[in-house]
Amino acid sequence: MVRFLLLFCFMCYAVACFAQVKPAGTPQAVPEPKVYPKPTNVRVMDEYNDGKGNMIRTIQYEQNHMRITETIIKPIGPPAVKVNLHREIKGDTLIKDSVQIVVSKSKYRVDVFYKRQMIRSYIAVFGPRPLENKCMEGDRCTPEGTFKIQLKNPASQYNKCMLLDYPNDSARKRFTALKEKGSIPQTARIGGNVGIHGIWKGGDDMIELGVGWTDGCIALRNRDVDELYTFAGVGTKVVIKK
Repeated sequence: MVRFLLLFCFMCYAVACFAQVKPAGTPQAVPEPKVYPKPTNVRVMDEYNDGKGNMIRTIQYEQNHMRITETIIKPIGPPAVKVNLHREIKGDTLIKDSVQIVVSKSKYRVDVFYKRQMIRSYIAVFGPRPLENKCMEGDRCTPEGTFKIQLKNPASQYNKCMLLDYPNDSARKRFTALKEKGSIPQTARIGGNVGIHGIWKGGDDMIELGVGWTDGCIALRNRDVDELYTFAGVGTKVVIKK
């Protein structure tokens, strides 16, 4: 009887252990940006050149059962750096450690540098308040600072995604300081899952119009994120500035 009980206990333990260990080759869950409802009924309410090199565009759309009116100020014209941004580049020939991505929120732009020379410039969109720095989870703002690509997902819900290492040490230090000053609630959380990704199929016009539909991520047209994905690697530096 004792032997039977010991054998029964051993079998239960073995089953429990087996249940906790995934077999080799089992797909792992990949962190993804928050799924946010697609904007609908998008309309350009007003659009004009301010005479200072900017296009001012007022857009209205519905998202998450709310009607949103957004004013976008986008610089007009090509990047100031005179380089051939259309020459063919094979991503697998680039030294990933020599690639740097610079995100300019005020210019709605993502620039790619290779050995300090700009090789690409893409239009981008962010959340509904692109010029604000991220303070806490749920504010839908894009964090500013220096980050690295932590993970690449070739099969994201938004085409392809390059997840950043937010929050890093610098972001955590700022978050703590904001709490100490009372700028954010003591119950606030820092958030995460911020990345560079594409958009749903057929949604490139949202990027071109400048609609701030994301939850704080950086969104590109699908053809652009396809190319950027080949340039960047895990560990690639990403600088996000206002």
